[in-house]
Amino acid sequence: MAGNRTFSMIKPDAVAAGNSGAILKMIEEAGFRIVALKKFKLSEERAGQFYEVHKERPFYNDLKKYMSSGFIMPMILEKENAVADFRKLIGATNPANAEDGTIRKLYAKSIEANAIHGSDSDENAAIEGNFFFSGLEQF
Repeated sequence: MAGNRTFSMIKPDAVAAGNSGAILKMIEEAGFRIVALKKFKLSEERAGQFYEVHKERPFYNDLKKYMSSGFIMPMILEKENAVADFRKLIGATNPANAEDGTIRKLYAKSIEANAIHGSDSDENAAIEGNFFFSGLEQF
């Protein structure tokens, strides 16, 4: 189902603030079907593996520390045109620039603590989803 799945992750700040339920409700109300979901804490090493594409960037170490600082909720979502529709639902990376009614406008604290991740392409959605979930965990 290429093009019909995307990957998302509710980040530590939003989980710690108790916003997971409200975010999941928004996702489902927007027509997405959750095909895989779990809650756990990443190790700093595993966070580094996930964000390896940013290894040479100055924020890499802070990103690893932040993403391993508390519980996260990775998920795979399904809907026609999933990647583009989900990126619209979550809003701009900087919550100050996000449209009203988007997840980041409602729940993000800053550019760094921006509540949620959404894949930027079909290819990355598959890679990121498979990083967190085995085939047996996707339904």
